[in-house]
Amino acid sequence: MTRRARRVHPDHRSDHRTARVGELIRRIVAESMEELDEDRLAMVSVTGVDVDRDLHRAVVWFTSLGDTEEDDLAVAEAFEEHARHLRRTVGDQTRLRRTPELVFRPDTVLRSAERIERLLDQMAVDPDPGD
Repeated sequence: MTRRARRVHPDHRSDHRTARVGELIRRIVAESMEELDEDRLAMVSVTGVDVDRDLHRAVVWFTSLGDTEEDDLAVAEAFEEHARHLRRTVGDQTRLRRTPELVFRPDTVLRSAERIERLLDQMAVDPDPGD
C-alpha cells in the first residue's frame, strides 16, 4: 500500500471532528439543563447534536415525555429562552475558536418508530378480513 493510499481524506477528519464536537456540546447542554430552574425542561433528554462543518451552527435534538406538537413547541421555547446562557456555557467549557449558534429541534424519530410499531401491532391483531 502506498503512502498516499493510507492518508485520511480531509473530509473524514472534518466529519470526525464535528461528531466529537457535537457529542461534547450534547453533554454540556444536558448537564446545564439540570442546573436551570425550568419546569418545561424537567423531563427532556438531549438525544444528539449535529454541528455544521464550519462550526457556526449546532442543531440540538431533544425528546420529551409530551406526546403533542404543542409540548415540543413549549420545550423548544424554553430552550430558546435559555439559548444565550447555554451557548455561553458551551463556550466556557470548550476550547473552540467560535462557539456555534445553538438551534433546538424536537427529535421525532422515536415517536415515529413507536407509531409504526403500534400500527404493526394493530395489523397483527386485526387480520385482513378479505382472506
